[in-house]
Amino acid sequence: MRHNKKFNHLGRTKAHRDAMLSNMATSLILHKRIFTTLAKAKSLRVYVEPLINRAKEDTTASRRVVFRYLQSKEAVTELFKEISVKIADRPGGYTRILKTGNRLGDNAKTCFIELVDYNENMLKEKVAKKATRTRRSKKSAAPAAVTAEAPANEAPVSEAPATPVEEKAAE
Repeated sequence: MRHNKKFNHLGRTKAHRDAMLSNMATSLILHKRIFTTLAKAKSLRVYVEPLINRAKEDTTASRRVVFRYLQSKEAVTELFKEISVKIADRPGGYTRILKTGNRLGDNAKTCFIELVDYNENMLKEKVAKKATRTRRSKKSAAPAAVTAEAPANEAPVSEAPATPVEEKAAE
């Protein structure tokens, strides 16, 4: 039975797990994307998202709390200067996990974990997806096109140039 087992220990002691997650969070902040196993990525998401959320408010206290977890001045500076500006309006969900398959050797599930606002390929796809196509049949669109073309064909006929006799009659 798994009573009171709230999280994955990843087969490590607490000190080893904390050091590993700290190093992985630092790497994620500095490189914006890291390649790891799925279990570690899920644990890292729980570890790093509250730190990113705390970076929205740039105070001495929040910097000290984040430094306590990361133990890296470069990562803290990067988090508060660059990343917090990009995620300022995002209410949560700062990381994305993309599964990549199984690792050769031990068949462990592997994935990328990345910061959402830094994946240029995903951001470009959102812009391209605005022009979507419908899967409706062309039969329902055909009568609308015919009715739209009919007034266009009649309009030039009714606006034919008037003859000089018609112009005098109109006056």
